[in-house]
Amino acid sequence: MRKICVVTGSRAEYGLLSRLMQLIKEDPELTLQIIATNMHLSPEFGLTYKEIEKDGFRIDKKVEMLLSSDTANATTKSVGLATIGFADAYEDLKPDLLLVLGDRFEILAAATAALFYKIPIAHLHGGEITEGAYDDAIRHAITKMSHLHFTSTEENKNRVIQLGEEPSKVFNVGAIGIDNIKNMQLLSKFDLEKSLKFQIGEKCVLVTFHPVTLESNSAEEQIDNLLEVLLSINDLRIIFTLPNSDTDGRVIINKINKFVEYNSNRSIAFTSLGQIRYLSALQFVHALVGNSSSGIIEAPSFGIPTLNIGMRQQGRKKADSVVDCEPTMGDIKEKIQLILSSAFREKCKNIINPYYIENTAIEIFKRIENIDCENLTKKKFFNYDRF
Repeated sequence: MRKICVVTGSRAEYGLLSRLMQLIKEDPELTLQIIATNMHLSPEFGLTYKEIEKDGFRIDKKVEMLLSSDTANATTKSVGLATIGFADAYEDLKPDLLLVLGDRFEILAAATAALFYKIPIAHLHGGEITEGAYDDAIRHAITKMSHLHFTSTEENKNRVIQLGEEPSKVFNVGAIGIDNIKNMQLLSKFDLEKSLKFQIGEKCVLVTFHPVTLESNSAEEQIDNLLEVLLSINDLRIIFTLPNSDTDGRVIINKINKFVEYNSNRSIAFTSLGQIRYLSALQFVHALVGNSSSGIIEAPSFGIPTLNIGMRQQGRKKADSVVDCEPTMGDIKEKIQLILSSAFREKCKNIINPYYIENTAIEIFKRIENIDCENLTKKKFFNYDRF
C-alpha cells in the first residue's frame, strides 16, 4: 500500500487538514502516516497533539524542535533541529508522498528533508501572497520543492505556474478550511458558551493577532494599540486566541494575558480553541479582529466582518467583508467602529467568499489517490511566457 505522510505543526493547520486525513485513513489502498511537530508538542501551546489522537488518528512520529525563546536565533535553530528530526522520521517511515499545507517554518524543514530523500510533495495553499511575513518566502520555497500543487484561487494557481511549475500538476481546488465548514456539525451557541465558560453576549469579537515577522520590534506597539482600543469599548466582549510560535509571539501572549487578568469580566484567552470551537465561535461573534489568515479565508463564509490590522496579510485576495487598517490606535478605533456598525454587518451577510469551491478535500483526495509517485520527483521548469 502507498504511504501518504501528513506533517502538521499547529492547531490551525491540523484543523484544516483533518477531513482530508480522514479520507486517506479510510481508503483501503492507502496508509496514512502522521508526523506531529512544533507547537503540537509544546506545553506552552497546549500540547495539541492530543487533539489529533482524540480524533482517532495515530501519530507515527513526533519531531521535537521548538526552543523556549521566540527570537530570530531560536527560530533559526528550531528549523535546523526540525530538519534533523524529519530526516530521522523519513528514514523510518519511508513515505511515498508527503502532504503539507502552507508556509510555517517547520514545513520548510519538512520539505527540505524530503527533497534530499527524494520524497514527492503535495503542497496546499501555494501561490498566496503575505508581504508582511517571512512566511511569504517560505511558501514560495516550498512550492519549488513540491510536485503537486493545490491552490485556493485561480490567481494563486497562475502564480504557482509563474514560478515554473508544470500546469498539469497545479489544481485550483479552493480553500480546504471552507470545505470543513460546510461538512462539520458546529456547536450551538448554548453549547459553545458552556464549553468556553464564557458568555458571548450582545456584542463580541474574536481576536487573533500574530507578529508581523518582517518587521523588527513592532509586536509590542501594535498589540498595545489594539488592546487600548478594545479596552475603550466598554460593552464589547472579547475572545482571544493566542498567537503561534513566531518570533516575538511571546510579547503578544504576555500582553493579552495581562489584559484578560484585569478585564476578566468581559474577556477570555485560549491557547487553542480547537477547530470546532473556533469555527463555532465565528457563527455568533460580531466580527473577527487581528491579522490571521482565517479572517481572510474562513470568516467571510460566516457572513461576518473582518478587521485586518497591519501588513501581515498584505497581498491576499480579500472579500468585501474584510476591512484593512493601519496598526495605529486611531485607525484601529475608526475601523472597528465601522465593522461593528449594523449597516456594515448587514452588508456582510451576503458576501461571496472568493476562496470557496465545493468539495475541496474530496478533489484533493481524488488527485493523490492514484497518483504515480515514482515519476513525480523529476521536474522540468515551465516557462510561464508559453502559458
